[in-house]
Amino acid sequence: MKMRKCKNILFFLLAALTFAACNKPNDKMSKCANDTWDKVFPLSEKVNHKKVSFLNQYGFTLVADLYTPKANDKSQMSNHKYAAIAVSGPFGATKEQSSGLYAMKMAERGFVALAFDPSFTGESSGEPRRTASPDINTEDFMAAVDFLSKLPEVDAERIGIIGICGWGGIALNAAAADTRIKATVASTMYDMTRVSGNGYFDSADNESARYEARQALAAQRLSDPQAMAGGVIDPLPNDAPQFVKDYYDYYKTPRGYHARSGNSNDGWRVIGTQAYANSRFLYYINEIRSAVLIMHGENAHSRYFGEAAYHYMVDGKADGYKTVVAPNPCPENKELLIISDASHCDLYDGGFTEPAGKGEPKNMIPWDKLAEFFNKNLK
Repeated sequence: MKMRKCKNILFFLLAALTFAACNKPNDKMSKCANDTWDKVFPLSEKVNHKKVSFLNQYGFTLVADLYTPKANDKSQMSNHKYAAIAVSGPFGATKEQSSGLYAMKMAERGFVALAFDPSFTGESSGEPRRTASPDINTEDFMAAVDFLSKLPEVDAERIGIIGICGWGGIALNAAAADTRIKATVASTMYDMTRVSGNGYFDSADNESARYEARQALAAQRLSDPQAMAGGVIDPLPNDAPQFVKDYYDYYKTPRGYHARSGNSNDGWRVIGTQAYANSRFLYYINEIRSAVLIMHGENAHSRYFGEAAYHYMVDGKADGYKTVVAPNPCPENKELLIISDASHCDLYDGGFTEPAGKGEPKNMIPWDKLAEFFNKNLK
């Protein structure tokens, strides 16, 4: 019983997505969107920032923060074509948190970078709120590539993406589908389809467990389809696993709390990941010819997702995947990077010397390594 309760807590922890500001999410452009600086990190003096929006093919308006390098002279931006990067994640977070930091750090290093709120999330449109879709979420990344490709300062042949946490798996799915994506980083990744269908560490990877879960979701749709699951559990139990404590230290403290983030607040609909449980993202990643870097913390509870994805992508087989497929045609541009001593959440913002956002950041994210990877592969 205790194990079942713990599994439920962990599932709801990941299935955490909220919307707390906009009353009219289906407007052509969100009326919440503004250029007021409301991120959980300070704005770098090395970059310019502005709020932008664009449509995906489903007609949803995605709201994003565009970060660009400050030009050395007034003519530089108009005369130079930049490589560009689209960033999203973690699953249940918003662009004011980790994805915005990644985008800003890449802009500091000479890239045009876009951090966007996915459909149904944050300042972006889409109903019902606080839900997700394997198809639409993958489309969100491709729509971001559309937007970047049309910017006059961007070289449309040099675009990459970064997916963080649950959006790492989505980024790999997008890279498999869209050949315009020339380089992909999956940081501290989850495969949301695998964990939704199999449970943590594949503990529920059997027909009986999935049938029980499907029955519960079917009943929920009739009893109360708008019922909400929790965000990060609060108050935090003394016996919570360490990684749950790490989530709390990021999402529920000044280190990473944001009013529009589901993980920081009351989560999302209980049935919000029903489609994820019956899908599989990584089926074709062994066919990705473009460059991929999978980056994970040595001590991350989620490390098995990244390692399995890497080996499935390169070798065509891995634990947790029933299908054996052909090896990748371009294995030489695939890389698995394990960050020593890092936990899952350390790769959200670099980590802190003490919990609850106290102390100085550890700077455990290898920003220059990411820039080197993109410079090499976005030529």
